[in-house]
Amino acid sequence: MTTELQILGWAIVLGLVHLFLDATLKTSQRGLAWNTGPRDGAMPPLEGVAGRVNRSFGNFLETFPMFAAAVLAVVVSGQGGERAVLGAQVYFWARVAYIPAYAAGIPYVRSLIWGISLLGILMVLTALF
Repeated sequence: MTTELQILGWAIVLGLVHLFLDATLKTSQRGLAWNTGPRDGAMPPLEGVAGRVNRSFGNFLETFPMFAAAVLAVVVSGQGGERAVLGAQVYFWARVAYIPAYAAGIPYVRSLIWGISLLGILMVLTALF
């Protein structure tokens, strides 16, 4: 297995951790009855850390498909290498850092981390060319 695919696997694990964190914080704020019920009514807005973690998870879901597609394209085309590996690592570690930065509500820093994660995707993608 290539290093790029291993990092993609770890990014999937990170996504699952993010999903469980988001679900836990939603349930702690909205209650177990909401979580186990049909959720037919209007959902109350999430506040504080729960809202920030939810938004950061949404952001992960926006960037992850592009990252995964770039990694898979590099591996399938046989164009992997140091640049692709470094880009995958940059994306992964930036996404790890993004969760606590956003949850803590740190302005500017989370935006910088987000930009670094996009740079990681671009690094992987440019390995194709």
